[in-house]
Amino acid sequence: MVLWYILALAFSGLIVGALARLALPGPDPMGILATIGLGLAGSFVGGVLAWLLIGHAGGIIFSILVATGLLYLHRRFVQHRPLTGPGARQLPPR
Repeated sequence: MVLWYILALAFSGLIVGALARLALPGPDPMGILATIGLGLAGSFVGGVLAWLLIGHAGGIIFSILVATGLLYLHRRFVQHRPLTGPGARQLPPR
């Protein structure tokens, strides 16, 4: 029973993370585990924000929006890449 719950969490995290990565242009050099982590973080933070703002769960739309925002913040402050312009399509420096 617990294994199915973990698999369902991983699958939903993968879906939300993949949709967040599709929402932002440019390459994102991250593996499947990082994508799952991005989706789970977006779902958790989105759920907390929705609960605080509207009083109930925000659903998958809120999760994708927050995961996209987290991906943008990661690109901007960790990878030091802009969202638009010539630097947006380049891979981050290693």
